[in-house]
Amino acid sequence: MSLHRFPVEEALLVVERALDEDLDSGTDVTTVATIPAGQVSVSHVVARADGVVAGLPVVGLVVDAVHGRLHTGTVAVEEHVADGDRVARGDRLATLRGSTRTTLIAERTTLNVLSRTSGVATHTRRWADLLEGTGATVLDTRKTTPGLRALEKYAVRCGGGTNKRMGLYDVAMIKDNHKLAAGGLTAAFDAIRSRFPVVEVQVEVTTTEEALEAVAAGARFLLCDNMSPDLLRDTVAAVRGTGESVEVEATGGLTLEVVREYAETGVDYLSVGGLTHSSPIVDIALDLDVHA
Repeated sequence: MSLHRFPVEEALLVVERALDEDLDSGTDVTTVATIPAGQVSVSHVVARADGVVAGLPVVGLVVDAVHGRLHTGTVAVEEHVADGDRVARGDRLATLRGSTRTTLIAERTTLNVLSRTSGVATHTRRWADLLEGTGATVLDTRKTTPGLRALEKYAVRCGGGTNKRMGLYDVAMIKDNHKLAAGGLTAAFDAIRSRFPVVEVQVEVTTTEEALEAVAAGARFLLCDNMSPDLLRDTVAAVRGTGESVEVEATGGLTLEVVREYAETGVDYLSVGGLTHSSPIVDIALDLDVHA
């Protein structure tokens, strides 16, 4: 499966911050007291539930970071699956060989990140599977866990979804408060075009009339917010009738139960904040075998 690159630099920041939480300026007092310094072992990262894997490179990043901090010994990581793969309960995702101290100190940080990102990928895959054949794609939003945006948006891609904007800097998005503050939809659009002429502008609309105003102003991406399927279908038809090439997104209150009904209105995208703010984790564990 072809995916955009794993966000290594961003992941390293997350790993270092997570290890700060666990270690502060000290060490793992339990592991150092109970595990001989030279002990080596084999352990396996194992799925305890079905799901879609995302973030597996984090395993290697964490064990390397632990050894780099504490000089507890190296650990080699062998990955058995790839990000984006579906896995079943009991599947081995990776095998670790090396320092037992490093492995155990790294365990919780590794599993916290990997379970979270795999949860986002698994949730996204449910949406992507339901949209298959409709021509519509599920998008994420900026409703991400602070500090984890790059990893969570990577996980969305692993699950078959598509990233929308990464932040406030790469796409302009005119919402209700911007319209009120700027004196109207067209005024807000014109202000952005004047100040940032090459930035993509997306406009949130709630009626067919607003959608047509946005297209007339120059918008080529519309967010149709909290529209019923019937209103959305009429709005898509009206926008297509302008002859302009406009991408249309349904957003607001979408659920898995109604996803196909909304997709069949003719929209290009369905925007779902829940991909990142409400995904349950995938249960993933580390099984240690000191005798292997």
